[in-house]
Amino acid sequence: MHYPVAIDPGTDTTAFGVVFPDLPGCFSAGDTLDEAVEAAEEAAAAWLDATLDAGGPVPAASSLEAVRTNPKFAGWIIAVVNVSPDALDDTTERLNITLPRRVLTRLDAQARAAGESRSAYIAHMTLEVARV
Repeated sequence: MHYPVAIDPGTDTTAFGVVFPDLPGCFSAGDTLDEAVEAAEEAAAAWLDATLDAGGPVPAASSLEAVRTNPKFAGWIIAVVNVSPDALDDTTERLNITLPRRVLTRLDAQARAAGESRSAYIAHMTLEVARV
């Protein structure tokens, strides 16, 4: 998925600042234009991941023309960042993992104590660690 970004050109003493017109509160920066775009891709993926974790919708992307003609971004660089579709995909996949028996025993005990299946517990813990 592609999202337009507006990049405030940096100066000799300030970084390039990046905002996402379609992702409220999502922003990034970089000392160079390349670093700013790279950081923007990471920021968008993190913002979308947090939104999905919270049960929110994935916003539609504006057209480049809409951002380019927005007076708020006059003089800014307009670009597009790519967010991997995998970052937005909640399709369930079956997988095979290998764990030492003692670790599996602990995992199953913790899952039972939490009232969850092994798979649900692994997913729950992964999302919890990502929030920390």
